[in-house]
Amino acid sequence: MKLGLRLPQRLGTDLKQDLVEAARTAEAAGYDSLWTYERLLFPNTPAEPYAGTNVAWPEHSRQAADPLAVLTAAAVATEHVRLGTSVLVAALHTPVQLAKALATIDQISGGRMVAGMSTGWSTDELQATGATRADRGRFLDETLDVFDAVWGPDPVTFRGPRVVIDDAWVLPKPVSRIPVLLGGGGSNLGRSTTSAAVQRIAKRADGWLPLLTTPGPAGAAELRGNWDRIRELAAGYGRDASRMEMVVVGNVTFTDRPAGPDRSAFVGTLDQIMDDVATAAEADADELIVDLNLQDWFTSTQQMLETAVQIRERFQPDGGGFVG
Repeated sequence: MKLGLRLPQRLGTDLKQDLVEAARTAEAAGYDSLWTYERLLFPNTPAEPYAGTNVAWPEHSRQAADPLAVLTAAAVATEHVRLGTSVLVAALHTPVQLAKALATIDQISGGRMVAGMSTGWSTDELQATGATRADRGRFLDETLDVFDAVWGPDPVTFRGPRVVIDDAWVLPKPVSRIPVLLGGGGSNLGRSTTSAAVQRIAKRADGWLPLLTTPGPAGAAELRGNWDRIRELAAGYGRDASRMEMVVVGNVTFTDRPAGPDRSAFVGTLDQIMDDVATAAEADADELIVDLNLQDWFTSTQQMLETAVQIRERFQPDGGGFVG
C-alpha cells in the first residue's frame, strides 16, 4: 500500500509559503501522492450539517483554497508524486473548463494528475453555482462524458444536456489518460449493488475513493468486501477490474488519550492512527490518503508536517509492518 498526503488548504494556511514547503517535504519524506479537497464556501446558517454527519461545519473550513490552484503549485514544486483531487464536486464546475484545467496540470506535472470526482452533498455550495441536489448525479455523468470527449482526439464534437461542442479543437490534451476515481462516502457504499453511485463506479471509474470509518478487522473486512463487489460488477460490464484501484481516505483527529472501543477509524492517539493505517492495508487498499486538514490539534503547517513525516517514517510499505 502506498501513502498519500492531503496538502494544507485550510484557514490559517500561508498559501505563499506553506504549499510549496508541504509539497516538497512530503515528497522528500517518501509520500507517493499529494491530494487536495474542495470546499467552495462556508455558510453561516447551512442547509444541512457537515458532510452527512450530525455536527456543525468546522471553523477551519471557512477557507479551503482552490484545489486546482494548489495542485498547480505542487506540480511545479515536485518531481515524482502523483497529484490528485479528493474530491472535486462535478456540479460546481463547467465540464469543458474543468477538463481543460485538469489536462493543463497533467501537462505541467509531466503526467501525474489523478481526478477524484463526486456528486457533492452541500445544498449551499450547489445553489451558489446554479445547481440543485437533484442535479448532482446527471451533472457528474455529463462531466465524465465530456472528459472522454475532450481528452480524446481533435476535432471534438459532443452534445449533452448542457454542453455542446461542434467540431472544435480542445487543447491541451493530457500526457496520457488521466485516471478518474469516484468518491462514494463511507465504507458501506458497496452494500447496495443497485445504487446509482455503485453502478457509476463499476461502469465508469478507474477506482474508488472510500472513507475508512470502522477500525480493526471488522473495518478491513467490510471495506474489502465492498471493493470486491464493486469489481465483480465492473467485470460484469466487461471491464478489466484488475486495473481499478481503491484509494482510501483517512480523516485524522488526534486525541490526548487513547480513544475508547467505540471510536471511529482515524480518531485517537498516534498509535491508534497507525493501527488504522494497518487496517487500510489489510483491506487491500492500493493507497491511503492521510488527511490532517481537519485536525484542530495543529497550530501551524510545520507542526502538521512534522506529524505527517512521523507517520510516513513509521509505515513500512513493502510488508515490513510498522516501526515504533
